[in-house]
Amino acid sequence: MKTIVILALALFLAGSVVTLGAQQGAGPVAIDSDDIGGVVTGPKGPEAGVWVIAETTELPTKFAKMVVTDGQGRYVIPDLPTATYGVWVRGYGLVDSPKVRAKPGQHVNLTAVPAPDARSAAHYYPAIYWYSMLKMPPAKDFGGTSDIPKNVTQDLWRQRMGNIDCIGCHQLGQQSTRTVPAQFGPFKSGAEAWARRIASGQTGETMMNRLAVQLGGVPFKYFGDWIDRIASGELPKQKPPRPQGVERNIVVTSWEWGTDKQYLHDLVSSDRRQPTVNPYGPLYGSPEYSTDEMPILDPKTHKVTFFKMTVADPEAPESFGPPFHASAVAKPMLPSAYWGEEKIWSQKANNHNGMIDKKGRVWFASAVRGIENPAFCKKGSDHPSAKVFPVERSGRQVSMLDPTTMKYSHIDTCFGTHHLQFGYDADDTLWLSGTGQVAGWVNTKVWDETGDAAKAQGWAPWVLDTSGNGKVDEWTEPDKPAEAGKDMRIAGSGPYAVMPHTDGSVWYTFNVFVGRNGFVRFDPKTRLSEFYAIPKQGIAVRGGDIDKNGVVWGSGSNGSLVSFDRRKCKGPLSGPQATGDHCPEGFAYHRYPGPSFDGFENGSAEGSYYTWVDQHNTSGLGDNVPISTANLSDGFVAFKDGKMILMRIPYPMGFYAKGLDGRIDDANAGWKGRGLWSTSGDRTPWLMEGGKGSKPRAVHIQFRPDPLAK
Repeated sequence: MKTIVILALALFLAGSVVTLGAQQGAGPVAIDSDDIGGVVTGPKGPEAGVWVIAETTELPTKFAKMVVTDGQGRYVIPDLPTATYGVWVRGYGLVDSPKVRAKPGQHVNLTAVPAPDARSAAHYYPAIYWYSMLKMPPAKDFGGTSDIPKNVTQDLWRQRMGNIDCIGCHQLGQQSTRTVPAQFGPFKSGAEAWARRIASGQTGETMMNRLAVQLGGVPFKYFGDWIDRIASGELPKQKPPRPQGVERNIVVTSWEWGTDKQYLHDLVSSDRRQPTVNPYGPLYGSPEYSTDEMPILDPKTHKVTFFKMTVADPEAPESFGPPFHASAVAKPMLPSAYWGEEKIWSQKANNHNGMIDKKGRVWFASAVRGIENPAFCKKGSDHPSAKVFPVERSGRQVSMLDPTTMKYSHIDTCFGTHHLQFGYDADDTLWLSGTGQVAGWVNTKVWDETGDAAKAQGWAPWVLDTSGNGKVDEWTEPDKPAEAGKDMRIAGSGPYAVMPHTDGSVWYTFNVFVGRNGFVRFDPKTRLSEFYAIPKQGIAVRGGDIDKNGVVWGSGSNGSLVSFDRRKCKGPLSGPQATGDHCPEGFAYHRYPGPSFDGFENGSAEGSYYTWVDQHNTSGLGDNVPISTANLSDGFVAFKDGKMILMRIPYPMGFYAKGLDGRIDDANAGWKGRGLWSTSGDRTPWLMEGGKGSKPRAVHIQFRPDPLAK
């Protein structure tokens, strides 16, 4: 490609566009024929650390690319498909500049527009700066002294206001949640308005149960006070810093996919163990409760297609409602401000999460039938696992799509499923979470050889070796007193994140929703488990992953990245004392960026949903880098060399992800051959910037050597 150099001009205009030929032989910023580059200036000179965004609707789906200016206000948006783009500046302390039309190969100098007042500037702050204004009840209000139910502790409240309740499905603090939709009509107070808004739509019943019943309705008072103060003009106390250092090297590419009424929970791009699988290939979305039409994005052609996921039993009911799917129901509780009484979600497959194997096949945690298990799962069966611990019901099972033939297979499991990861054994065992009272797995080698789901699967209860003899013995049941010489079975909501390690063990985050929270290590050889409870300082953990060294990382409810290193444990890992509190020395806490709630200054107000470890340098930040979803900061945060690196998706505001993946398309192509992949996962895409009509966005995140690298 023909390289040119362009002159950095400080123009106090909306923007200036100069063609490729007119700039040959000029100044210091070089671009190629498929780049747009230039300089961003403001009234005081070059604007460093602001975003330049280019978007087009001329491709098969809406497409945007975003970069950050360097210390001299210079930028290069590299490798743009042929189209006409709207290009503009966004940054802290600014309001959006007017969009300038441009094509690749053009130099576009842009003029930043300073915010006329503090409120205009705060409009562009990440949601966390607004959400941290929410007040927390004082310690004296817990323990039965107020309207807060007696069984609700301050730590539980902090967990529920952090990464468990509302923030488990939505970003809170963006424009649409810190205000009340006019369609709901007038209310006497913010508390009344908040109670009405959460009763809306197909998750209204669940949200009402969580806040009005389990927390006694007290959150309405605090959420109402929050939006009332904002409506009266109160602004965030802190201002976000502009991107610094390596944060300026980021390149974000985004595509619309899915539909405006359905959301996506996750996407998958490659094999976690071998991220060179499926190079430059399609991305597969998981629409969970919203639809059975799975979107597939081809990032090379920018085309989105859909695959209809099926169930084995055509008469199977929709995957809504208790006992396994209480977080979504078939009928809206009250009309939505956006969709009225329309039932916008309809599905049976309930595709929650996908993983790609070494052959490029895509495996899903998805329903293949109703909730009643087949006979081989139940008491009286001769299945080896059923003899030990029969299972009567499961709410979601396993399926597999072979992209070469588009054949879709159903694998009926006795245990439920949620997240999934492949192990490092010769059988390519698929380990799953969401399995409830058991650890569950599918031997994919046996499945490939026989097509027999019963033969291919196994499960085992969570049993601690409190007898200390290294094998599963008779156990005491959960919540029963320990007995000498017996093991102990533990229970609760069970495993949430699943993390196979190269040593053969499988780790989980455990009891995220019910029961004592912590990390569990399962040994497939002995079928024994180890449980490490999160200390009080950490409160709880949600999504997590494991690094090459066996250190597990998780998204903490205390506003920190929680790590646990089993190698640091000083005491016995089995025996009567090894029931959860036997290795506090293994835990460490790494504070997420952003402001805190008043009174909780040790942790950020960030409500991170999931943490993933980049074991193979797919991001360009290095091997073994834990990366958390920054759900209130429009992106992700990586922990590298003791420092947090924030990756904000600046457009559209309100980006909220539930996971991420990494892929190396070409190991010899430098930064261009690798990157992170994710999708916006908020259940309500119409709440992000753009409003009703907005669709989920798939994003590709790359780090180049410097802000001007092409």
